[in-house]
Amino acid sequence: MFTLAHPSGAGAAGPAPAQAGVVEVTGSQGDWQLTVDGQPYTVQGLTWGPAVDQADQYMPDLVSMGVNTIRTWGTDATTAPLLDAAAANGIRVIAGFWLQPGGGPGSGGCVDYVNDHDYKGYQLYLMNEWVGAYKDHPGVLMWNVGNESLLGLQNCYSGAELEAQRDAYARFVNDAAEEIKALDPNHPVTSTDAWTGAWPYYQEHSPALDLLAVNSYGDVCNIQETWTAGGYDRPYILTEGGPAGEWEVEDDVNGVPEEPTDVEKRDGYRAAWECLMGHEGVALGGTLFHYGLEEDFGGVWFNLLPGGERRLSYYEVAELYGGGSPANTPPVISGLAVGGDRTAVPAGQEFTLSADVADPDGDQLSYEVLLSSKYLDDNGALTPAEFTANGDGSFSVTAPARPGPWKVYLAARDGQGNIGIEATSVGVVPPLVDGTNIALGAATTASSHQAEGDGAPFLPSHATDGDLQTRWASDWSDPQWLQVDLGSVTSFDHVQLVWETSYARSYQVQVSDNGSDWRTVHEVTGGTGGAETAAVSGSGRYVRVLGTERGTGWGYSLYEFGVYRS
Repeated sequence: MFTLAHPSGAGAAGPAPAQAGVVEVTGSQGDWQLTVDGQPYTVQGLTWGPAVDQADQYMPDLVSMGVNTIRTWGTDATTAPLLDAAAANGIRVIAGFWLQPGGGPGSGGCVDYVNDHDYKGYQLYLMNEWVGAYKDHPGVLMWNVGNESLLGLQNCYSGAELEAQRDAYARFVNDAAEEIKALDPNHPVTSTDAWTGAWPYYQEHSPALDLLAVNSYGDVCNIQETWTAGGYDRPYILTEGGPAGEWEVEDDVNGVPEEPTDVEKRDGYRAAWECLMGHEGVALGGTLFHYGLEEDFGGVWFNLLPGGERRLSYYEVAELYGGGSPANTPPVISGLAVGGDRTAVPAGQEFTLSADVADPDGDQLSYEVLLSSKYLDDNGALTPAEFTANGDGSFSVTAPARPGPWKVYLAARDGQGNIGIEATSVGVVPPLVDGTNIALGAATTASSHQAEGDGAPFLPSHATDGDLQTRWASDWSDPQWLQVDLGSVTSFDHVQLVWETSYARSYQVQVSDNGSDWRTVHEVTGGTGGAETAAVSGSGRYVRVLGTERGTGWGYSLYEFGVYRS
């Protein structure tokens, strides 16, 4: 997949190390300033992604970009090397403390902030421990309590109870701020949430916070308006921001959020920063998202350097922060398209991907095509696809075997440590089979079926109803079988099995005239799931698939079992 490129250095002389000092929010309503030892300080930052043991490697690169601040989400014993590396390079850290249910929508770890005094007490103990350990470290800029928990509480509560929990959470944040400031009067305290709708809770219940903080992406340019309308009495920083996220864009024809192009992402960072800094005397800077190396779905959407390779957005942020002009810039991909009907790409067959790719520096380019089943099974990993470059800007790509919506990525590399990445989607469907599906709607039984779970019951009849949104699922044991009654002895020449995630590694297709005596007409070992179509000559009143070895730790699950007669 992606290859690691060496980050650029910060210059021969190196940066001046950060010195321990007093960080303050100074000024008055609408005319605030962040200062370090009395000197103005605008947060020009990025959220931090690499492992702590890579901090020494990547801090000089941040300096070369003009970054003076990084933001973290957790602080503990492992934080010391990160603070050391940051301070050695003149960078300061917004040190976070994680609280449940952190991370906003979809996050777990529900907490009863009204009544769970043990949880709150233990978190205060941890915060006090690490504030005490690091309060004199020159790498610390400020403390940040929590991340998107006010929003995340909606996954745990509703109605009046939700409001009570949010009020209690904000009061707890205030308790934390008071204790932190008692231990460390030399660094401000803030708290991050995912939307400015959290700020009224802080305004009412968290007076000890020195400043507000917000994570915002496509909506950054509306922050100033909501701050003014809310009548707030504190400045703020942006603790995550950048181009629009998947929750803010329209879905495409396959029901997949339309990911912005590399150019749109680049422009999104500039728009976010310019809107933020346009709120003079109130917005004290921000940490844009994300200085990360991850090479997965989220990494491609947001990381400035997935796998260590630099993108258009990387250079845009460096320009915004005064990091200088690059000697070489990434390839630009435009017009990414799928040939034919991209809502009905046959599983396992070839489709055409085309794009216009230009390299500003005329570098020789190499290509990679990757696939993600994020919107099929929530797996964010990217896997290389089989493809052939046709030499005319198009690529012949082998579709995944498993039906459903798939993201398709085209990556272009210039050999200079730069990468362009664009994404689209295809709707993968089972290949068409000639003939009539004589199993469609036929009486269907099974050795077992799951009666409980999300979407249950998973009845045997779901495998012969012609609907790829329904499925049969067995118990989690071997062997298991699914049987179709054709009504009379009937010949057929093809079978098609469309597996859900829970597939069969080994199975047999068998026939019987009486439902008792079975003959095997097709056998598979080493199956990989997806849509499996095979020419099978057989006849019988009953046709069954007998699973003898599961491919996962779950049971067997079929969207469809088709028996075809030409």
